[in-house]
Amino acid sequence: MKNDVSFIIAFEMNLWEHQSSYNPNMPMRFFIYGGRLYEKYIATSDYYQYSSTLQPVPRPICMCFYNGTKEEPETQVQKLSDAYDGEGDIEVKVMMLNINYGKNQQLMVACEPLKEYAWLVDAVRRHQNEKMDLDAAVDAALDEMPEEFVIRTFLLENRAEGKSMFLTEYNEEKVMKKERQEGFREGRQEGRQEGFQEGRQEGRQEGFQEGRQEGRDERSIEVATALLKEGGMPAAFIARISELSEDAVWKLAKTLGVAII
Repeated sequence: MKNDVSFIIAFEMNLWEHQSSYNPNMPMRFFIYGGRLYEKYIATSDYYQYSSTLQPVPRPICMCFYNGTKEEPETQVQKLSDAYDGEGDIEVKVMMLNINYGKNQQLMVACEPLKEYAWLVDAVRRHQNEKMDLDAAVDAALDEMPEEFVIRTFLLENRAEGKSMFLTEYNEEKVMKKERQEGFREGRQEGRQEGFQEGRQEGRQEGFQEGRQEGRDERSIEVATALLKEGGMPAAFIARISELSEDAVWKLAKTLGVAII
């Protein structure tokens, strides 16, 4: 599954996001994504925002597919208003579906490839728990995949891409873990200097913000690097996916010695 997908069908704007780490801030991300998509819709359709009559727009459907290791309910609704300090006038709701193996059975039965993907992720993690490195765990999971699986042939023919997919998810989990560790260390240091209660709280907040920004920057560079090495993608597209600026993408391409459009 791609990290994020959006499409319009039957005048519904579907926004899908895949997360291998739990993130309670998805409504804000969808709010930003949705705003950009509606701007694009206005620019490419007959929508006239200054009309004296009501102009219809596609109905947004926000879905987050979660398969992290942290135990979460099969379904939950995240709301932007949960982050407000009081009431607010803008609401965004995101339906989060747990697609780990064994969860949401009705959905899995209706979508065999998704069920098979969930099985594969579970198998890789099981082998990693047996002290295998990631490459070996992916190979072992692919080798033992049942022959009747729809995705088996594709993954065996594209084994390298399959490994890359798992490596991306693994790196994302490492970044999130790094953010938490850095936030904790910063918070403890501040707590010692300014008093346990006050310093701990301030340090945690500051450390979390710094760690999250560093983690975002690192992840953005990793994503952009992978896309640049794959080749054939314009700088604007890579910038949008990685959340780097186009100038940063061009500089990174130059550093890597990669030609881009």
